[in-house]
Amino acid sequence: MAVVEVLRQQGVTVVPVNTLQEAADATGKAGNATLFVTDASGYLSSEQLADLPGLARHTVLVDPDFTALQALAPGVGFGGVSTADSLDADCPVAAAERAGTISPGGKTLGLPSDAAGYTGCFPSGDAAYSVIERVTADHTLTLVADTAVFANETIASFGNAALALNLLGTEDTLVWYLPTLADVPVTGPPSLGALTPGWVTPVLLLLFVVTAAAMVWRGRRFGPLVAENLPVVVRASETMEGRARLYARGNARLRAIDALRMGAITRMAQAAGLPRTAPLDQVIRSVAALTGRSPDRVHAVLVGEEPAGDAAMMTLSDAIDDLESATVLAARPPGSAPGAGDSPASPPSTGRMEP
Repeated sequence: MAVVEVLRQQGVTVVPVNTLQEAADATGKAGNATLFVTDASGYLSSEQLADLPGLARHTVLVDPDFTALQALAPGVGFGGVSTADSLDADCPVAAAERAGTISPGGKTLGLPSDAAGYTGCFPSGDAAYSVIERVTADHTLTLVADTAVFANETIASFGNAALALNLLGTEDTLVWYLPTLADVPVTGPPSLGALTPGWVTPVLLLLFVVTAAAMVWRGRRFGPLVAENLPVVVRASETMEGRARLYARGNARLRAIDALRMGAITRMAQAAGLPRTAPLDQVIRSVAALTGRSPDRVHAVLVGEEPAGDAAMMTLSDAIDDLESATVLAARPPGSAPGAGDSPASPPSTGRMEP
């Protein structure tokens, strides 16, 4: 704010703080200080507000709410909005006298005639004042009804700047305190620990000890677990025959032929030197190039044809086997001979149940 920059140029140390504890630390470190407070959001409680006069020699409270007035100035109320054309000091307060006038139209504070110890400045009629001050032996409290005196937009109007500088520049240090959510006392429902009866913890500990003792006792009685290998070996041929019977019983010709095709495609891709992740179209083109067959025929064998009956399924199965054998034979380097027991019509057995 402009008033802060002017005060700094005049040699006043301005310390901005955001919590009551920071304000207490800053004023305590400075010794003699002026405390500026404006709590527009009402974060401070009555107890926290009551602690403000003890922090600094001079406290300037701007735009106080009802809670602040009850805690710091019980005899002061709200006076509404000023309707006067001009606001003259008309009081013996030094800062107000130097200012002379301030901008009209802002909020005011009400000061009853029987309120002792207070001095009202810049009256606007009906016991309404823009500034009220109370001086005691060790503390001065200044209440400023409206923030317009300090705002950048109106600081240059009338005597606003003079009032602000004379209120805030009386000490070497100005603590500029804007309360935040960090000042709000933390309240809420009691915690689980507070609701738990005192006997629960000892009972839980006792149950833990009893459970551990029972585990040790029963564990020693039964002994350690022993792994036992089952003397059962399921041959690959039995698994293959079992799957075949399931396919036949379920009339799942398409599923069975798809299993044969997937296995054949994988082996033919390997024989053609293609990676396992090669697209099907690439495998078909490579197989067609190796075997000299048309890509359409290879596609029909590996993808297109669907068996309509058991005889058609056996014919298609033979075609898949023939295509795989031709691919393996064509992919062998020139001059290499098949191994013992191999034939061009039957690829070498892998020892596993292949679809």
